[in-house]
Amino acid sequence: MLETTHKWNFQSKVNLNIQKPLINSHQEPRILVVSMRGFHSEAFRSAEYEFEDVISSFDYADLITPTYVPNFKSKVIKKAANFAGSVSSQSKLLHSGCKELVIEKEYDLLFFICQHFWDMTCINAIKGWRGKCKKAVLWIDELWTKELENPKTALCLKLAKDFDYIFTTQSKSVDAISQLVKRPCYSLPYAVDAVKFCPYPQVSQRHIDIYSIGRRSEITHKSLLEFTERKNFLYLYDSLKGLEMRNYQEHRTLYSNLIKRSRYFIANKAKFDSGNQTGGQEELGSRFFEGAAAGAVMIGTPPVCEAYNMHFDWSEAVIEVPDNTTVIVDIINELDTQPEKLQKISKDNIINSLLRHDWVYRWEEILSKVGLNSTPQMLVRQAYLKNLAEMISVAQIV
Repeated sequence: MLETTHKWNFQSKVNLNIQKPLINSHQEPRILVVSMRGFHSEAFRSAEYEFEDVISSFDYADLITPTYVPNFKSKVIKKAANFAGSVSSQSKLLHSGCKELVIEKEYDLLFFICQHFWDMTCINAIKGWRGKCKKAVLWIDELWTKELENPKTALCLKLAKDFDYIFTTQSKSVDAISQLVKRPCYSLPYAVDAVKFCPYPQVSQRHIDIYSIGRRSEITHKSLLEFTERKNFLYLYDSLKGLEMRNYQEHRTLYSNLIKRSRYFIANKAKFDSGNQTGGQEELGSRFFEGAAAGAVMIGTPPVCEAYNMHFDWSEAVIEVPDNTTVIVDIINELDTQPEKLQKISKDNIINSLLRHDWVYRWEEILSKVGLNSTPQMLVRQAYLKNLAEMISVAQIV
């Protein structure tokens, strides 16, 4: 196999003095972010927690974290409340098991990210939030149209009626959610901390040949394992079942550093192996944004949906391979004979991520919907991202 690691040689007159934005701590917070990080620590939630932290870096925000109360009394109350809520179809009675919180300050906007529909029940433990927040936005990370047929899901979604706007990563679920909740619902794709994931300026060699995380095709996985037995080839993959993070920030740092050191990164459509849950609905998952931002060459099966076509519209953003392919090694061998092509793909992935897929652009879209202005720090971050992209675009690869 050819060695395709490379260095960036930045010979440019582009301004290198733009600093990363720092938030003014003296400004009164205008945003209240509700985070599930005190309740859940599964690794698949790390992108959400990253978004919340990045918001705090360029907007004036307070963050509250509902926490689980694991004692016997709390469990009894939770069970009784959920039974009563289900029987009476009263979503306000649903109980998450978390400790009660009281909102005393006033905010322009409450922002709540829910990875799972059941997360919404935590809002019942936050007292006074609606009266203290002028606007409220709910972002539902994952909700498949088929799931809306479940009475439990529909009951939880009644809580969304207290929000002014709803966003979801599932573009094909927008209409169904809006019809059920009777609130404006919009498609909002994933993003990434493009500064953190960008392999510049501290460029490292890509010693990992291919990196796979999370769900995988067992057929493709077996093919790669067999290849590593015959060749000097580093295939990095999950070998444990555990999903809990010890520390979200440390997990995210390790993850980004591993992708930045990977030549190839496997990215497939969301829940590609869970047809019973998705009902055949194809959606754009977070892997695409993370792999592109770190400059890896992505290999996989992208979703057939408008969101993918819109947000990954540059040439060979993903090298498409069939489901359960047994010839992935042949595909990699062929790609390795084209180093200039691989370098172009890497550069295009990084530049498009910096200019289009940082969290600041998603937050800007949310603020626009609710009628709030961008902060000066947001504009500084966008200038910094643009500056990085310009330097990479003119860089020579040696």
